[in-house]
Amino acid sequence: MTCMEEVAVVIACHSMDRWSHTIAAIESSLDQQPAPRRVIVVVDNNIALYDRLMTEPREMIVLHNTGERGASATRNLGVAHADTPLVVFLDDDAVARPGWLVRLTAPLADPAVVGTGGAIAPSWEGTAPPWFPAEFGWAVGATYEGMPREQQRVRNVWSGNMAVRLTAFEAVQGFRAGFGKVGDTSRPEDTDFCIRVASAVGGAWVYVPHAWVDHRVPRERGTFPFFVKRCYAEGRGKIAMSRLLGSDGSLGAEGDYVRRTLPKGVRRGFARAVRHGELIGIARAGAIVVGAGASAVGAGREILTAPRSAAVPARQRSGREAAA
Repeated sequence: MTCMEEVAVVIACHSMDRWSHTIAAIESSLDQQPAPRRVIVVVDNNIALYDRLMTEPREMIVLHNTGERGASATRNLGVAHADTPLVVFLDDDAVARPGWLVRLTAPLADPAVVGTGGAIAPSWEGTAPPWFPAEFGWAVGATYEGMPREQQRVRNVWSGNMAVRLTAFEAVQGFRAGFGKVGDTSRPEDTDFCIRVASAVGGAWVYVPHAWVDHRVPRERGTFPFFVKRCYAEGRGKIAMSRLLGSDGSLGAEGDYVRRTLPKGVRRGFARAVRHGELIGIARAGAIVVGAGASAVGAGREILTAPRSAAVPARQRSGREAAA
């Protein structure tokens, strides 16, 4: 078991509108048994939110990111003030369940493990949209159907529920600032980070399906237009990430997801309609097709519109060409 004196939890936040959720995230971290050594809350360019958090009596460190906006730079600032061998990330609109921290960090007792990620359950405001396919849980920041049900090594985990060794984080200078969640733009900074860590220092990322957090999904994210927009953004983001990573940026995991997970979901939807007469199965199957199509369109758009020069640094960083 990992000693909690070795763990700091970093929570990035940016909006006063999320006040109650941010406080719930902080409390869920502080209430872990045993508790982490530090809870570090970092505010992204919002002085009003920073000032209000500074009045809170809870035992936490509050920092204000006045530099580059976005979740990546904000988390990096939090880690810069951590003095523990392990750093854990929790989103400001997520609530950790009892036992979360112990379970999430347990695999790090093995020196061969560089980081871990836990499961994320969607906490819908109201009821979940009946048409929403579980295979697209990632579109609302949640675990999706098709992920491992047992603890397993994976290529990447998600920053909303992640633990990593401080030495590994520092080896790659943290999350890629400017790439990730900035305003309404969402790109896979966590996938990029995990791949860079594995390439730089080796070691395995481990998915821990029993280390649960509940992630708030506001009503506006339960709409079909948001779903399509989010899928489109993911397609663009994965291509942009692949370009930045150069030879390390293989999208093999995404290919497996498209070839295996999504067809199973479509078949399951139609089978439900045929066997049980539930037309919602057809709606979910249709949403899978639309989501996959939107992602493909986004990927194509990124390929066609990104500056050609943007690919040069990534190729120069690839191992073979750098050594030439």
